[in-house]
Amino acid sequence: MPHSLPRPAPARSLRTPRNRPDIRMNATLAPAALRSSPPAVTAPAGRLGEIRHDWTTGEVEALFALPFSDLLFHAQRVHRMHHAPNTVQMSTLLSIKTGACPEDCAYCPQSVRWDTGLERERLLAVAEVRERAAAAKAAGATRFCMGAAWRSPKPRDIEIVAGMIREVRALGLESCATLGMLTPAQARELKEAGLDYYNHNIDTSPEFYEKIITTRDFQDRLDTLEAVREAGLKTCCGGIIGMGETVRDRARMLQTLANLPQHPESVPINQLVAVPGTPLADAAKVDPFDFVRTIAVARLTMPAAAVRLSAGREQMSDELQALAFLAGANSIFYGEKLLTTGNPDVERDRALLRRLGINGQDVVLEREESAGEACGHGHDGAAQACQGHDAGAARA
Repeated sequence: MPHSLPRPAPARSLRTPRNRPDIRMNATLAPAALRSSPPAVTAPAGRLGEIRHDWTTGEVEALFALPFSDLLFHAQRVHRMHHAPNTVQMSTLLSIKTGACPEDCAYCPQSVRWDTGLERERLLAVAEVRERAAAAKAAGATRFCMGAAWRSPKPRDIEIVAGMIREVRALGLESCATLGMLTPAQARELKEAGLDYYNHNIDTSPEFYEKIITTRDFQDRLDTLEAVREAGLKTCCGGIIGMGETVRDRARMLQTLANLPQHPESVPINQLVAVPGTPLADAAKVDPFDFVRTIAVARLTMPAAAVRLSAGREQMSDELQALAFLAGANSIFYGEKLLTTGNPDVERDRALLRRLGINGQDVVLEREESAGEACGHGHDGAAQACQGHDAGAARA
């Protein structure tokens, strides 16, 4: 029990090289049992709970190396410093244009390069997207995400998607899109239509990236994120676990995200869905505890972000999902499908959240003049929305 643990001495081991004191949980938010005697943290982790953009690889690796119970303890206390406990944000993801993507993402069934049996589908009509968004809202979702399997959208595509965004916002839902690489002008156009979030995952570490994707480089990802941020959009950006990467690759991926000028507002952590026909079809399964560790480290390195439990949930037990929530996950994709791969059905999700005493988060819309009367609210997307948007196949 926490009371039996020795109280760490106020030693230098709890200070950073800059001699900054360890940041502890706000006493007003912590139950007495948690305040009494927190487990010791090694020197690199002495600033847990602080919003930082200067993480080193060694510091992030040190978090991964913590004993599992200590890691979850710190993740939960930091989570409660920045978020309401027992609350999750629920999103629904729709593939608005499926298949025939020219990219070669090794995890993605929507790539034209892999024979996965996926049928190509044209861009959906705006009216159909509105209908699907209305159904998602009725089922309890507060954010509606639209993913298209494009390398980058054409001007005509942006015009149609802008119409979809206006319809989604008119329903009182937050809107999110994942359409591939964007130019600064395209990002501004989506913002003017009322888009709230843009998803563009970095997938993995800069070092491992070329082993997963060769049709664009890591910097292309960062350039789109910069364009999105400069347009005033919120970012949804995370990665995929289980593609053959090392623990250091996972640490480097999270370090990259945590050291961006501004942390992504939403960080999807996807577990690879190994789709037959893709190069990663026979990838080894991720150890469940390793997956939960990644969730926890994401929470610790980006304390104020929503950490989304994304692709791979269909294969996860209720117990594993509960551990992920304990580790700091506070967002899920809600509905029967993530682009092209399965997702736990709505009733199963509702039953699990009831058992855990977890409530859905209310939608909070920012009314913007640019959205006009429509405001009421990768390719990542489609492919990595696949797992990517969060991910489905592996991908979001």
